[in-house]
Amino acid sequence: MLKLSPILLAVVYALVMWRFSVWRMQAELDARSTLLADPALKRLTDRMAAALGIERIPVHIYEIAPVNGLAAPDGRIFLTRGFYERYRQGEVTAEELASVIAHELGHVALGHARRRMIDFTGQNAVRTALAMVLTRFLPGIGAMIANVAATLLAARLSRGDEYEADAYAAALLTRSGIGTAPQKSLFAKLDRLAAARGGAVPAWFLSHPKVEARIAAIEALETRWGTAGDARLPTDRG
Repeated sequence: MLKLSPILLAVVYALVMWRFSVWRMQAELDARSTLLADPALKRLTDRMAAALGIERIPVHIYEIAPVNGLAAPDGRIFLTRGFYERYRQGEVTAEELASVIAHELGHVALGHARRRMIDFTGQNAVRTALAMVLTRFLPGIGAMIANVAATLLAARLSRGDEYEADAYAAALLTRSGIGTAPQKSLFAKLDRLAAARGGAVPAWFLSHPKVEARIAAIEALETRWGTAGDARLPTDRG
């Protein structure tokens, strides 16, 4: 039990830090966001809401410059001001922005925020256990190797979530009559829109899959749906 105590402490610490980060993020979003009122986007979100059998899909603008979408742990959907301004400037279409909303809805519907809490605590335990073992044999660099291993694990899990949210969005956009073309065309613009990301990063460290792989996965779904005649949401039963 004594040997396990550092790992247990790491799990408890991770849980506390996760809860604190969620609280801090929600406070930040409450203070720096407003409800989006855009007629063209509302027409598209109303079509997605009808496909889901719900009354409406509220979307909020988060007042920061980076280009991004966000699904908060409480289920709210956000677009950053930077992303919305790209739309207003004509760099992104309303349908492409709707595909971002659909993607973030996928994160909510598939429970990715809850899963991240479990994964985060597990990664912290893995990091601690590896560091304990490796530092015995590799003093000075054992902890660094453990951190790299935990980062690789986190990136792989995150990429899996992104593929799932992409699949959800593709199905919802298809059911709504919007189609997947805007989703794929937006992916083709992502690198340019997020140019501030900096230099090249090895694919295995990326938290999002490569654009080409994401487009290929959507096209594989289109082929399957073309045969079956039904775009199924990942949350569908039966």
